[in-house]
Amino acid sequence: MPLRNNAVDGDSRVCQWINQEEALHHFATYAGATQSQQHIKPLHWYVACRLVLEGGFHPDDIMPRPPFTVVTRGSRSFLHFDPGSATGGERTVLGGLKTKNVDVVVTKDGIGPVMAVSCKGMTGAFRNLTNRMEETIGECTNLHITYPAMVFGYMFVIRANRATVSLAEGMASDEATPARQLAANDIAVQEGGAPVESIFRFHSALRELTGRRGIRDDVSRYEAVTLAMVEVSGNDVGNVLRDFPPHDSPLRLEQFFQALYLRYEERYLFGAPDLKSVTRRLEWAPDSPVFDRTQIDHDTYPELDYEPRIAQPA
Repeated sequence: MPLRNNAVDGDSRVCQWINQEEALHHFATYAGATQSQQHIKPLHWYVACRLVLEGGFHPDDIMPRPPFTVVTRGSRSFLHFDPGSATGGERTVLGGLKTKNVDVVVTKDGIGPVMAVSCKGMTGAFRNLTNRMEETIGECTNLHITYPAMVFGYMFVIRANRATVSLAEGMASDEATPARQLAANDIAVQEGGAPVESIFRFHSALRELTGRRGIRDDVSRYEAVTLAMVEVSGNDVGNVLRDFPPHDSPLRLEQFFQALYLRYEERYLFGAPDLKSVTRRLEWAPDSPVFDRTQIDHDTYPELDYEPRIAQPA
């Protein structure tokens, strides 16, 4: 799918309405310093917007605030595209050990944070992947200590830098230069198409951190974890590798959001029916202006890679 004109404004500080491919295309091609987090910010925006359109969460409850507003008429909720309402930033959440700025957070009035998604990206130095595990486990444990009912998701994306014959030949020598050593460390996909060993090990480690079901379960596990490798060149730039993680892996991206919604429903609706008026997920009126392409500039409306949460006819 071709990208829309100016689909991602990499310098923007407020949430934009973009789709997955646009967010990952930006991640795959961003050439600036990663310390600024600008390479991963569009992924925050994608998650926030998806939690509205597919998840049925009110945009007022999400930070960064997505560019939508809701108009209620009777029992119907109409979703409008409203770029002026969008904000940026992260929400500071009270942890059991320290406060933590979290990338995307859904907060319910009178309850606190009910869902959060942490988005991390790595562009190279993949031999250091296992060093990220301490940070990953610590973040989850810290927040679940204070909010054991909060549904917490972890999204990790990796640039699928591919090996080349010339680099492989250059690395055959024990006298390879530091520059070549660094380049080899940045390789994520071997010549045969398989991920390098460090990524397989990272995948195995992350599998042990996903699937938290009940609030009394291990606080160091996330409710959902996903690992995605993103193409960085050619016609597929911005696309996710189809064959990794393996198709039977719980870390597949297509399973991530549904796992979050299921855990949320179990805890905040089925487990607490008296709170349903506050915690229920909205269903959008099918004639909401946001779904009317004649009312929105074509360059603004992204091709959605998920189904919006549309109310069924009465």
